[in-house]
Amino acid sequence: MGKRDFLTLSSFSLEELKQVLNRSHELKRLQIAGVLHQPLIGKTAAMIFELASTRTRVAFEAGMHQMGGHTIYLDPQVSQLGRGEPIPDTAAVLSGIVDVAIIRCLSQASMESFARHASIPVVNAMTRSGHPCQLLADIQTFEELRGPISGRRVAFIGDGYNMCNSYMEASSLWGFDLRICSPPGFLPDDALLKTHARTRIVGSPGEAVSGADLVVTDVWSSMGHEKEAGDRKAAFAPYQVNESLLDQASKEVLFMHCLPAHRGEEISETLLEDPRCVAFAESHNRLHSQKALLEFLLA
Repeated sequence: MGKRDFLTLSSFSLEELKQVLNRSHELKRLQIAGVLHQPLIGKTAAMIFELASTRTRVAFEAGMHQMGGHTIYLDPQVSQLGRGEPIPDTAAVLSGIVDVAIIRCLSQASMESFARHASIPVVNAMTRSGHPCQLLADIQTFEELRGPISGRRVAFIGDGYNMCNSYMEASSLWGFDLRICSPPGFLPDDALLKTHARTRIVGSPGEAVSGADLVVTDVWSSMGHEKEAGDRKAAFAPYQVNESLLDQASKEVLFMHCLPAHRGEEISETLLEDPRCVAFAESHNRLHSQKALLEFLLA
C-alpha cells in the first residue's frame, strides 16, 4: 500500500473503515487481556496542533507509545511554522524525518496542502470542516453496545459545524438516517447537505430524537467561535439535550458527546451521569480507534 492520508472519512472506502474498526475492537481486547502489541517500533509521529486538545492528543501519544512508537509534539508558536515557514517546506522536511504527521488546525485547506506536499501519511486531528478521528471512536462505541449502525436513526442536535459535518459524511458511508436540528443561522452548509441523501433537517429537537437510536451534540461555541459565545448561548438555549429530551427517543437510545462538555449549556447538569450517556466510554475508545488507524497507515 502506498502513502495514504486520513483527511476525511471519505479518504477511506467503507470496507477500509470497517477494517480499521474491526481492528479497533481487537486492539481493545488485546489491551484488556494485557497482551503486548508493538508493530510500530522505530516509528515516529509528528503532532502539529494549532488548537487545544486533550482526548485526541493523549490518545495518539498513548497509542504510539503502547505500539512501540514515539511522538514529537510541535506547537506552531514555538516551531518555524509560527515564524512563517511555508507549509510545503515543513511538509518536505518532516517527510524525511518522521513517519506520520497528525495535524489539528482550523483550515482544512492548510491540512490538504500539507498532505499534498508530504510523502508520509497525514491524519486530520480536527479542522473546522470535520473531525473524522472522533467518528471512528463513536462508531466503535455504538457497535460495541448496539451492533451495526447501518440502518439506524441518529439525531444531531446543535451547531452545524465540524462534528455535524462528519456525521453527515458517516451517514452516507455507513448508511444510517441522520436528522439534524440546529438554530436558524447555524445549519450545516447547503452544498454539503445536498451531497448526503440520508440527512435531513428537522424543525425541533423533539422531532429529531423521535425514535432515534443515537443522539449526539457538541458545544455551542467551538474553538474559533469564542467571541460569539454570548450570542450563541441565546440562540442555542432551546436546543439543550437533557434527560426529558432523551425520553422521547428509542428506549435503547445512546447519547454521545465528543467532550469537553459544558454542563448547563448544550447538556443538562446531570446528563453525563445518565445511564444512556456513553460519552466517557466514547472518549476511551479514542485510544483504540486511533491505534487501529495508525497501524493501518504505518504497519
